[in-house]
Amino acid sequence: MSIAPDRILYEDEHLLAVNKLSGELVVKGAGKVQKLPLFDFLQTDYPGLRVLHRLDFETSGVVLFAKTKEAEAKVLNTKFEQWEKTSQCLVMGRINRPSGAIRKKLPARGRGVVDAETLYTVLDLFANSSYVECVITTGRFHQIRKHFAGIEHPLVLDKEYGHPKFNQLFKQELGYNKFFLHSTSLSFPHPITGKDMVIDAPLPKAFSALIKKLRSL
Repeated sequence: MSIAPDRILYEDEHLLAVNKLSGELVVKGAGKVQKLPLFDFLQTDYPGLRVLHRLDFETSGVVLFAKTKEAEAKVLNTKFEQWEKTSQCLVMGRINRPSGAIRKKLPARGRGVVDAETLYTVLDLFANSSYVECVITTGRFHQIRKHFAGIEHPLVLDKEYGHPKFNQLFKQELGYNKFFLHSTSLSFPHPITGKDMVIDAPLPKAFSALIKKLRSL
């Protein structure tokens, strides 16, 4: 079975960008999975595909793969320099500042702590939540989720870093049961041509519907 054509965001000789769904793994982890990971699913039509980066299980949006060894090597050798990732999310509480930066070191796997920076802009304010756009140039594990939890504005419905009581009330009132974090855009220099690339992924319908509903309350 092939991936739906509308999920292919960009493709050329060296690269493939796909719109990952929430609740979909990029690659198989240690535990059992009920659904074939995105990478395995793509292998049918793209044998020899290479993973360049990942998104969390519940995070949706742009994921970039390399179709050639040359493209993979160029990206890995530059250590993702000049990559800029833009995401949108819904966080608990009303953020008073229209924009800001969260700079806080985060644990690195086996390497102590490393610098991490999340820039944010508030797109809309609701009764008890904020619709936010984030830009990160570092890709630390759970960076956006940890950074917003660290300023007491965790992602709404985030079971790991969120506020249990708030999440329960939100779930009861609005009927949603998982957090919304969507990678809307990925900007980077093409590893082969050097061309400035910008790949966009539309918001999932469920996320758009939730924002529309919150605006109507």
